[in-house]
Amino acid sequence: MALDGLRLATGTLTVIPSGPIPEIDRPLAARAMIVAPLAVLPLAVVAAAVAWVASTAGMPELVVGLLVVGTLALGSRGMHLDGLADTVDGLASGWDRQRALKIMQRGNTGPMGAAALVIMIGLQAASIGRMTVDLRSAILVGVLVCCSRCALSLVCGRGVPAARTQGLGVAVAGSVPWLAAFLTWLAVAIVLGLSQAAVGSSYASGVIAAVVAGLAVLLLVWRCVRRLGGVTGDVMGAGIEIALTIMLVGIAV
Repeated sequence: MALDGLRLATGTLTVIPSGPIPEIDRPLAARAMIVAPLAVLPLAVVAAAVAWVASTAGMPELVVGLLVVGTLALGSRGMHLDGLADTVDGLASGWDRQRALKIMQRGNTGPMGAAALVIMIGLQAASIGRMTVDLRSAILVGVLVCCSRCALSLVCGRGVPAARTQGLGVAVAGSVPWLAAFLTWLAVAIVLGLSQAAVGSSYASGVIAAVVAGLAVLLLVWRCVRRLGGVTGDVMGAGIEIALTIMLVGIAV
């Protein structure tokens, strides 16, 4: 049962072959969202390795960061970045709910979505480049990648509706009990705090970064429910990118 959830999360969030997946029901969807950090562990290891090798080679900080961000985009098919752009385009449009959802379904990216991508990628790359100075800090980058996927437990919290009648959002929206989501994010705060302490920084700074990231994701969910009537697969990707960016900036600072 648990393995099915891991397969679903792996196949959805990464390019790693995951094998056959049974029909998705609510318990399976909840398990997949909760184990999402484990599903991206191989990708996080690769990202940490890229950060360490590039930093050790003496590459400029921004180059180190961009290489890591590019690795993450390749390893996730760019879905989360695409979700971020589509979500921003939909929320920033002046149209009604149905038109906003249609805008999010389009294959192109509007000016607001493009601006969001530039800002997010820039913040992520600059933060990764600044914080990667040795092997321990490179490993911390991988830890943050895994932790950012815990945003899915908040986006898919019990009672949060799907904005559409079909698509990924319908399968997993509202599937995660809030107690499980809270415990997941509590684990994120503890992990980030301990990780910060391990690299010689403040435990509190890691906890604060986790709390702010979690609140930002919840704010995104609240806004999407009010504006779009619920969440979609794009919103889930946006939640991941927002959480990752806030964690990276918070830790880098």
